[in-house]
Amino acid sequence: MSGRARLALTAAAATLMASCALLPLVSPMTWLFQAAFLVAVQTGVGAAARRVPLARPLTVAAQALATLLMLTVVFARGHAIAGLVPGPDTFRYFGDLLQQGSDDVSRYAIPAPLTPGIRLMVIGGVLVVGLVVDTLAVTFRSAAPAGLPLLALYSVAAGLSDGPSDWLWFLVAAAGYLMLLLAEGRDRLSQWGRVFGGAARTPGAQESGAVAPVRTGRRIGFAVLSVALFVPFVMPSIQGGLLDGAGAGVGVGNGNGGTISAVNPLVSLRDSLNVDEDRQVLSVRTSSDDVSDLYLRIVSLDDFDGTTWKPAQRHITSVPSTFPTPAGLSGDVRRTTVKSTISAADWYAQDWLPMPYPPSGVKVAGTWRYEPVGMTLVGDHGQNTRGETYQVTSLDVQPTAEQLAAAPDPTAAMKKDYTKVPSSLPSVVAQTAKEVTAGSTNHYEEAVKLQDYFAVTGGFQYDTQVEVGRGEGAIANFLKQKRGFCVHFSFAMAAMARTLGIPARVAVGFAPGTPQADGTVSVGLKDAHAWPELYFEGVGWTRFEPTPTRGTTPSYTVSDTPGSSVPDETLPSKGASTAPSASASQSESCPPQLRRQDACASPSAAAAVQSGDGGPPWWQLALGALGGLVVVALPLSPMLYRQQVRARRLGAYDRTPAGVAAHTLAVWLELTDTAWDFGILPDDSQTPRNAAARIVRLGGLDPVAGASVHRVADAVEQVLYAPQPRPTAGLADDVRRVTAAFNGTVGVPSRLRALFAPRSAVRLVWAASAGRARLRERMAAARPTLRKPTEQQS
Repeated sequence: MSGRARLALTAAAATLMASCALLPLVSPMTWLFQAAFLVAVQTGVGAAARRVPLARPLTVAAQALATLLMLTVVFARGHAIAGLVPGPDTFRYFGDLLQQGSDDVSRYAIPAPLTPGIRLMVIGGVLVVGLVVDTLAVTFRSAAPAGLPLLALYSVAAGLSDGPSDWLWFLVAAAGYLMLLLAEGRDRLSQWGRVFGGAARTPGAQESGAVAPVRTGRRIGFAVLSVALFVPFVMPSIQGGLLDGAGAGVGVGNGNGGTISAVNPLVSLRDSLNVDEDRQVLSVRTSSDDVSDLYLRIVSLDDFDGTTWKPAQRHITSVPSTFPTPAGLSGDVRRTTVKSTISAADWYAQDWLPMPYPPSGVKVAGTWRYEPVGMTLVGDHGQNTRGETYQVTSLDVQPTAEQLAAAPDPTAAMKKDYTKVPSSLPSVVAQTAKEVTAGSTNHYEEAVKLQDYFAVTGGFQYDTQVEVGRGEGAIANFLKQKRGFCVHFSFAMAAMARTLGIPARVAVGFAPGTPQADGTVSVGLKDAHAWPELYFEGVGWTRFEPTPTRGTTPSYTVSDTPGSSVPDETLPSKGASTAPSASASQSESCPPQLRRQDACASPSAAAAVQSGDGGPPWWQLALGALGGLVVVALPLSPMLYRQQVRARRLGAYDRTPAGVAAHTLAVWLELTDTAWDFGILPDDSQTPRNAAARIVRLGGLDPVAGASVHRVADAVEQVLYAPQPRPTAGLADDVRRVTAAFNGTVGVPSRLRALFAPRSAVRLVWAASAGRARLRERMAAARPTLRKPTEQQS
């Protein structure tokens, strides 16, 4: 194989190694096999074009054309001419898929499902990076700049992933880049002449000029990787670095401090509500007799910038054994203690711990941190809820309407932090809030009227498919269209409450789930929810429910007084549109009470645009999987070959004299090959005894291992020279003992070389060459025999 061909294969391998950093972002990971096959085809096209040879620009153009054709066949053959040639409809379909993929990326949590749009973005991105790397490193013979696209590919994954194994993907990507540099260096050196590196290392021997730079480069690369990996761990003052494990923004340190930064936990809420199958997320067993108010709160969003709500940057501490009394809650308000045991599904990985609010204590395993203001728990350095079972003690606060109505004004600090609205907020928001709450005498009446306006009297409809836009005008658009889901309702009510001087924030979590026959409560994806929390001095943060057909109305907002403005759940929404929609309240015959409990049957709203061709056929998937296996297995083939040969040589054998002799010779061959793997070349001109002494001397083996080497050599001499050889037991154990001694006397690079690139694996090449020679001899011998009948007839 030519040096340029090896360089091309190395470039493809480096691209795939860097793309492994994307594996935690998308599930399942079958896309990698398909990408590996397509990258291999792309590399083959480039190698063929360079062999012709074509000019450099034509080579790049040929690879780009091949890449486009492959993407067309895999993703859009139903929109292509003859299923292969891309046309205008093909590029329009690609645009639609990319738009869908962009929407999916912004909506799904990690790991995102492998939707057609995301699959095109991932595989297409890998192919583009592979083309750039091949162009720079192979076509233009400049491997160093090829690290930039590899770094870009890794950086995209590192910027999104928050898993504990990010350092592993960095190591894999960096190793691929170093392999590319090494391959280019070897190729350049080979152009100056032959590189000699096969001589055995002996004490006092000097390295050749060609081999020394390569070994120096290896040492430099190993040192750079070590610094990049370990410096962030020994310097805790560096925060937010490349290998920072706090993907959720949790600070480093011993858990006694740090901060959580503003992250948006709402990215997957809409999609959770739109799933076809309502998968169970949490199973709850609680001591409460009434589970209708069992909201599981994940996090509170208290920072409102006019565009969205998000959690403000807060100081975090270690999890206390007993939580303090919630802010603003006085002793006059009735409360009961509730104990709940919550089990999360093994696929549900949430950085924030779902708990009833307000919690007073929690028992949970793992590394969690406590945020005192929101009374929430957030995972530290990759900790999440996957498969966790934990116990939460919480308070069921039961204020009365009178207590809420008589609540004094909030403190100045509370007003300062929780009634701020940006100047860019459209004036219609505050104006609508004043109109809806006209005539109210206190903040409680204003809050109830706002809830009533959204849930009953305002003519709003629940719709998870509505688009009200983004940015500062989103709330104004929602108030105009009067269609949305829980995010829109909670955002709008909290913003309007702030304009009235009521401290408000938004909570995200799960609405009450479904009671089961075994006494537990099943919380599913469709129970994902957001609701506003308003602050009343003496009561604290209080839940309200403005979203129609979702959750339960708090008892303290329902009054038996005639003429009250609180919502009456037996009345349908006024002004509701009769136009068909994807809302949960489709049936006109469904009572409002059942609508609020989300018990009405409705068609699935997850009518997302899917791929028009239904995905690639099975044979393409099979070829992609085969290509991926080949790409992965090829670098590991020397190691796998040696392990198989070692197991056969040291395994069971016949107890006959012939079997014992064959086993002894096989064990000796394994011993010399093991020494060869560690740099001691075999010397067939020496006797077994002299060869054993040479292995012990050059390998620096200890007396125990040296005795094992000589014991195997003695057994070989018995087989070769003794009239009646004496069988020697335990020879396989002797070889294993010698192998362990070699691993203990050499450095890490030599051990890795002996494991992954054993020198003795060249015997496989020799065996294949000998087999081809024998085959040619048999074919040559068979030709005259085939011609004899013809000669006799003539």
